[in-house]
Amino acid sequence: METNVDNEGLINKDFSEDLAPFMLTKCPVTLTNLIIGGKWKPVIIHNVSRGINRFGELQRAMPGVSKKMLTQELRDLEHNGILNRKIYAEIPPRVEYSLTDWGRATLPILQSMAHFGFAYADKLGLKPA
Repeated sequence: METNVDNEGLINKDFSEDLAPFMLTKCPVTLTNLIIGGKWKPVIIHNVSRGINRFGELQRAMPGVSKKMLTQELRDLEHNGILNRKIYAEIPPRVEYSLTDWGRATLPILQSMAHFGFAYADKLGLKPA
């Protein structure tokens, strides 16, 4: 038996406290940054899009992220309708993450960030992974 937590409807809820910076500025870049910005969220979305979808896999793919921070960022992305969380009724329980439609809509943004990062690394004479 498995449980699929559908977060598509979550983005319709009132997040007035979470969205206060956007409500003050009405800036779409601010809103985007609130939803997918930060040190770890873009990396999580990128990794989930590549099929790295379990907590332990994500933690191994992201050296430097603490368990607490990864948990918090996954919850935020789920809360904002970017990730779905699927819980399998097994012992031990297995949880997998996947991108929602809104999560997939972020991929062109992340691809642009990657292109910029490659170009900038090249300018500095560095070789990204």
